Amino acid sequence: MQSPPRLLFILSLSLVTALSAAPEKWKASIDKFTAADAANPPPKGAVLFAGSSSIVRWTTLKADFPGKVILNRGFGGSELSDLLHYADRIVIPYAPSRIVIYSGENDLQQGQTAAAVHGTFRALCEQVHAALPATRVAFISIKPSPSRMKIMPAVLEANRLIAAECARDPRRVFIDVYPAMLGADGQPKRELFVTDMLHLSDAGYAVWRPRVAPFLE
Repeated sequence: MQSPPRLLFILSLSLVTALSAAPEKWKASIDKFTAADAANPPPKGAVLFAGSSSIVRWTTLKADFPGKVILNRGFGGSELSDLLHYADRIVIPYAPSRIVIYSGENDLQQGQTAAAVHGTFRALCEQVHAALPATRVAFISIKPSPSRMKIMPAVLEANRLIAAECARDPRRVFIDVYPAMLGADGQPKRELFVTDMLHLSDAGYAVWRPRVAPFLE
């Protein structure tokens, strides 16, 4: 019989899944990844970057982290719940030594609560560590996008919950980029974003790079 805390977690995860965007809309993207993997199998033990458009658009990953074997499995517009759904296809089979995640912002934009995003992250870590107990997982904090200022209270709460989650397990790391993306006035630095004020500019990735690098060592 499940213990009460574990049962409550399973029930809350079921609610997250019920509320999340339909993951089947990403099937074609995932099929492309798995077809490419079948044709050219990636090496085990690589560094896997996964998540939404901020990962997809990080096209300089290999140059930014020289000497590392990098896999990019971002799919733009996706939610953290979608990554959880497809983890058995585009995360676990690679047996990565490290996983770097940027996701959750789209979940909040679509109305998910900070607690739901935290629950999804926790479920993803549990799934990964059940199969790959030695793999380390890093979560890049949800960024302060100027075009999404209405969700900033939820962003801050999700970041707080996930940071606390990571602090409970040495295999999990919270990479906090949020403060470095704010100016002296406490507002997001607009030069870190492209014209849509959502996606990162080169200057934005230049802020992320040195904060992610220590996790890869």
